[in-house]
Amino acid sequence: MHILLVGAGLSGAVIGRTLAEAGHQITIVEARDHVAGNCHTVRDAETGVMVHVYGPHIFHTDDEEVWNYVNKFETFMPYKNRVKTTSKGQVFSLPVNLHTINQFYDKTLRPDEARAFIEEQADTSITDPQTFEEQALRFVGPDLYEAFFKGYTIKQWGMSPQDLPASILKRLPVRFNYDDNYFFHRFQGMPENGYTAMVERILDHPAITVHLNTTFTRDQVGEYDHVYYSGPLDGFFNYELGRLGYRTLDFERFTYEGDYQGCAVMNYGEEDVPYTRITEHKHFAPWEEHEGSVCYREFSRACDEDDIPYYPIRQVKEKALLADYEALAAEVENVTFVGRLGTYRYLDMDVTIREALDAARAYLEQIGNAEAALA
Repeated sequence: MHILLVGAGLSGAVIGRTLAEAGHQITIVEARDHVAGNCHTVRDAETGVMVHVYGPHIFHTDDEEVWNYVNKFETFMPYKNRVKTTSKGQVFSLPVNLHTINQFYDKTLRPDEARAFIEEQADTSITDPQTFEEQALRFVGPDLYEAFFKGYTIKQWGMSPQDLPASILKRLPVRFNYDDNYFFHRFQGMPENGYTAMVERILDHPAITVHLNTTFTRDQVGEYDHVYYSGPLDGFFNYELGRLGYRTLDFERFTYEGDYQGCAVMNYGEEDVPYTRITEHKHFAPWEEHEGSVCYREFSRACDEDDIPYYPIRQVKEKALLADYEALAAEVENVTFVGRLGTYRYLDMDVTIREALDAARAYLEQIGNAEAALA
């Protein structure tokens, strides 16, 4: 089979490699001038720092097969994401943990005492939280909500937490111990030579041809036995029903001689600080040493036509439009919509890879069954 993959990010690379290893001919078209999508990394010429060009990506998963898969193509170094936040003139650790609680309230509570204390702060009259704000008030109370969640959320999503669903905060991480590891997954790490090097190795197969700076058009579908499309779902249909809503990010890049903030991620929870966070990229590779530093201030805003879409909004209006586009997609033959943009969902990298492996295997099983039936 000759198969076209639209997009050379994780979805396209993993599906392409899986099908290439099964003997199929793979063509990948990528609109940008590099592979790896939004997890693209590049070594900064001035400082030597490995920079996450589209913002930091930290690999974390409980999926052992996915973990073993990425380690086939790149050595993953141990990395724990320990986020800090500046609020009310102090620096606290996130997620909210026992140290955060004791520092914020100037106490020395033990775990059971802290649990009881936070329950006292919570609004227990809220029995079925429907909004982000209700969820936060029910589980941490107004003080921690105002300090760490409200302003950040308004900046990140461009709307009131009263208008966001509680599901965004359903797994509100509040720990009654001193564990400040942001993620709780069994496998966590960073690729030693960056994500782009990993994706390049996944794509390094004689049956795979990659064309960069190449846009896809729908009339190409008929030229291939099957197409995997990881671009924007609405873009495939030329936005004929309207555009799905996204948030995008602007990065204000700056360099610093020395250590700018002493950590990889510093959030700014107060609404009057215009950026959501500052990331210092050399701290994402703690096994390296660099005198200079590369930092990004992150600003979130509504995504315009020419912007890079980051976070699907998925409010009521968007979900209705999504359903209409999904109905159109179901009628398209020999095209599978994959990945974050193709399915209009926020996906962590491990889930993206898992779904790509499953999609490729499902196709191989399908054509295998078809061949068996013919035989």
